[in-house]
Amino acid sequence: MTTEEFREKAGDEEWAPGWDEIEAAFGEIYGAQEPSHFGTLITSRAIFGGNEFLDGYSAYRSPKGYSHIVTFGMSELYAVEEKLGGKYSKWGYEMTIKLMGEDPQNCVWAMNMLGNLARYTFKSENWFEPGEYVGHLKDPQSINLSKPESMITSLLVTNDTEIRSRQTIYGELAFLQLVGITTNELRVIMNDKSLVPVLLDAIRADYPDLQTDMGRTKEYLQ
Repeated sequence: MTTEEFREKAGDEEWAPGWDEIEAAFGEIYGAQEPSHFGTLITSRAIFGGNEFLDGYSAYRSPKGYSHIVTFGMSELYAVEEKLGGKYSKWGYEMTIKLMGEDPQNCVWAMNMLGNLARYTFKSENWFEPGEYVGHLKDPQSINLSKPESMITSLLVTNDTEIRSRQTIYGELAFLQLVGITTNELRVIMNDKSLVPVLLDAIRADYPDLQTDMGRTKEYLQ
């Protein structure tokens, strides 16, 4: 897109090219499905002095039995001319998570968790990449805000199994999926990070799209 074309489109105040890219990516999988959207309070957003760095979340109902959640705000959402032609769209990704058997209305805890991870990235300038993990052995319930009895206490970061990376006018936009794991599984991969793909393959055998089952009791690495 040329600068002139961009300026012409930007004349429409409702034009949000980055937002459109996210919806287009999910549209390739979910067609015309209208997702449940959860917006953050405008007054709480960082641009207005608040502590919320995301504009919202959408939750799609997968026919495979899970809610597929995506963030809005890790990438460039709106018309910002000086960001044209970059290598990455802001941080270069949006986060996703797939929750087994959960209605979108019951996934707000996971959205709050994603919001916390976004806050960490924006404030520390440390971003996430595939192969990394999120969790603390000393605080095994650090990410589990919904079901304290769940064995799922930590996360692995990988590429979304369904939503492909795409090139936007602002640069690359990837979709990083967070996959729930247990404290024991976290301990093993912290000792040997080369086992991350082994763990993902083992989970995939039972959960082909690496969906997170908060009721999971089986452990794949001990």
